Amino acid sequence: MRKVNIILASVVVLFGIAFMLLGTNTAQKVQRSIMGMMSPFLRTGSAVQQGLGAVGKGLKSLDELEEDNKRLTKENMELRAANEMLRNTQDENNRLREALDYRTRSLFRLIPTEVLTRDASTWWNSVVINRGFEDGVDDGTQGGVPMTVISDQGLVGKIMTASKNDSAVMLITDETCKVGAYVEGTREKGIVSGIRVQEGGKPELHMSFLSKHADLKPGQKVYTEGVGAVFPAGLLIGTVKSFKSRELDGEAIIEPAVDFSTMSDLFVISGAK
Repeated sequence: MRKVNIILASVVVLFGIAFMLLGTNTAQKVQRSIMGMMSPFLRTGSAVQQGLGAVGKGLKSLDELEEDNKRLTKENMELRAANEMLRNTQDENNRLREALDYRTRSLFRLIPTEVLTRDASTWWNSVVINRGFEDGVDDGTQGGVPMTVISDQGLVGKIMTASKNDSAVMLITDETCKVGAYVEGTREKGIVSGIRVQEGGKPELHMSFLSKHADLKPGQKVYTEGVGAVFPAGLLIGTVKSFKSRELDGEAIIEPAVDFSTMSDLFVISGAK
């Protein structure tokens, strides 16, 4: 191995001496030949260096990326808010369109109204609406009967007190509200009233004074009978949920037709068309 190294070193020295002894023209030709052979490698190295430089210039700093992320997050939140606003507007338009359609189809003259306030302590007993005696609402103190309040789902209650621009409504889910009613497809009649709601529970109604052997089935509809001149006949109250026979009569549990937890658009019946 040592002899090989000595021989290679001797060749290099001799080649160097020979190169120096060459004429200028011959040395330049040899130099150009060597540069020609090395040129592709030199160009490749230069291109790689330039490419890496371009990539480096195209890369963003971490601070710039963080700023872009914050901007995009903000724009996304703004778009979500705008989309939610449009969705709520569309829901509101649909709700009002349905209410207008119901008012047009109704057999009664209706005063449109909205729920103004609700008291948490009397959530299932009463609500306040944004119509009063200036709007033609009557609570019965003028010699008539309290006007009936409905929604496009069914019976809601009756006017309890009316002031100039708003009124309190007693809901049929109130224990003291009594409604004469009948069960569709039967001869069964009775009195519907509210049941005390347990905390966190949903309101239900019970129908008493039915016959002990009434053959009532879940899903049968219950309507106002129209006795007593308070509630007009034929208004949907709800559907039978269950029935049981008691010692003197039969009792049915009624699921209200109206969703009292979310109702907003209501109507006060001012008379027949």
